[in-house]
Amino acid sequence: MYNVQFPELGIHLKINPVAFSIGSFNVYWYGVIIGFGFILALIFAITNLKKFGIKRDDFIDCVLVGLICGILGARLYYVIFRWDYYSQHLNEILAVHNGGLAIYGGVIGSVLGGCIIAKIKKMNIPAVLDVAGMGFLIGQGIGRWGNFVNQEAFGIETDLPWRMVSENTNNIGVHPCFLYESLWCLLGFFILFFWGIKYRKYDGQLALMYIVWYGFERMFVEGLRTDSLYTPFFGLRVSQIIAGVTFIVGAVILVVNAIKKKGFASDKETSEKITDAVEKNEPSNSE
Repeated sequence: MYNVQFPELGIHLKINPVAFSIGSFNVYWYGVIIGFGFILALIFAITNLKKFGIKRDDFIDCVLVGLICGILGARLYYVIFRWDYYSQHLNEILAVHNGGLAIYGGVIGSVLGGCIIAKIKKMNIPAVLDVAGMGFLIGQGIGRWGNFVNQEAFGIETDLPWRMVSENTNNIGVHPCFLYESLWCLLGFFILFFWGIKYRKYDGQLALMYIVWYGFERMFVEGLRTDSLYTPFFGLRVSQIIAGVTFIVGAVILVVNAIKKKGFASDKETSEKITDAVEKNEPSNSE
């Protein structure tokens, strides 16, 4: 049981990480919340597949494989960058119930697994990734509240009005990083949904927007956290590096594609003017 407070907001909560028990088996809110986020993301995806020209049965196959690969990827990512510990405790590598799942590993694993199935079924992979990107934002936005219930993934000490205090923070006010990421992801989902679906110019554009949007936030929030995974060299935060790289690469690709699309549209317009002028036997203004 945790006593969680947001002192200046007047919020005081008692939180039990255990949702319910079946005999001696405990079901934790962390898993319940993540499962709820996954279900909402799946419902959203299935109800919008037609807009992306994707068959439901094929997509569900991608999701099932992606889910398995995502769990494996999340655990593998965590274990690799905590190898100093797990190399001495090999029997704990598979003990997922004790914690130790990394979101970036989960995203990478699920994308790879889903794309393999999409390739086998000859699906439009960029379109599949567009749907997946919006689904990830839903899942991450809701799933981060599992970190709140567990009182983990918080940041360094702060005196900001929305600071969080609990036994796990040693009763010191800290950044509620779970809240930052949750709000950012949910905002990103609404932007991609209400703007992206209507105005996207090509398949894969929303997926690129997802990695840029999430990468930008993660670069900064990861720098606040006290439980980051580090590279074995230079003491750099792994997720911060990945966030920075994906943000830059995604932004560059979006800009390049925008320039290409603009150039194509301009060339097409010029060609149409020339064609019209020839048909009307009129001189063209194009050089």
